[in-house]
Amino acid sequence: MTHAPRIFSGIQPSGGLTLGNYLGALKRFAEKQGQVETVFCLVDLHAITVWQDPERLRQQTREAAAAFLASGIDPAQSVLFVQSHVPAHTELGWMLSCVARVGWMNRMTQFKDKAGKNAEAVSLGLYAYPALMAADILAYKATHVPVGEDQKQHVELTRDIAAKFNHDYGVDFFPLPEPVIEGAATRVMSLRDGSKKMSKSDPSDASRINLTDDADTIAQKIRKARTDADPLPGSMAGLKDRPEARNLVNIHAALTGETPDAVCARFEGQGFGAFKPALAEVAVGVLSPITARMNALMADPAEIDRILLAGAERAHAIAAPIVADAREIMGMIRGAR
Repeated sequence: MTHAPRIFSGIQPSGGLTLGNYLGALKRFAEKQGQVETVFCLVDLHAITVWQDPERLRQQTREAAAAFLASGIDPAQSVLFVQSHVPAHTELGWMLSCVARVGWMNRMTQFKDKAGKNAEAVSLGLYAYPALMAADILAYKATHVPVGEDQKQHVELTRDIAAKFNHDYGVDFFPLPEPVIEGAATRVMSLRDGSKKMSKSDPSDASRINLTDDADTIAQKIRKARTDADPLPGSMAGLKDRPEARNLVNIHAALTGETPDAVCARFEGQGFGAFKPALAEVAVGVLSPITARMNALMADPAEIDRILLAGAERAHAIAAPIVADAREIMGMIRGAR
């Protein structure tokens, strides 16, 4: 069976979104609009695999929606919705958890990283959520999933689950979705440690640029970003062993649309005393309009809720028939839905 191209991706609303989320996800999402059908989800059910303050989760979900909209996601072109508003996710999540194997879950490195030495005390949801992530994707028969390098394993698991479902029931029902990893800064690193991903959960606010930061804060964080004393080389090859410098060059390239090598060539021989102000100017120029638009949207939460509920209706219209077909394939009597 040939499946029509459809992109699906989701972001957890479990904290303020960062420059890394914008460059690695939101900017790329907006660029895909009009090229292929796009479905974007705020995965609040994934967020609650660890305890969340209820009121804060609601606030963060609206803030994440505002970030999508301010970054160029057009609800007339893309489906934008909240995961918990569409029951197909949890229903198919259970069905696929009966297809997935425990051994597959035990190999998931993100669970090991998050659980640490306290694996016996974490929620069952944190252990099993890759099956729900597979349902998020397969409920829409998505063919392509834009992800960061750290999420690639989850898409590979989704492919395994889809292939086993198709094999077990002798059907060609679910597509095997492809991870899409591209761009100069798909993995934006911390401003304080070039070996670690920029993260909204990092205890140090100086490690990241938040989409809610004002221009002065952005400039200050870039000015204080960790670098080294050496000048910039003429190409990225010269930054192989300089992770902080490489990160800042990648960020500049992603913000301007240049290649990292072109950025190096332009600043060759210059130190970070010259490069950082140039990067700050570019970052402020790109992010300030997004922040302003987010603030305007957050001042009208009822409008955000209206957009999300309309998106949920469109998502339900796509997913409900797919899940109904999956139920019938698995042997359940088709009921009224």
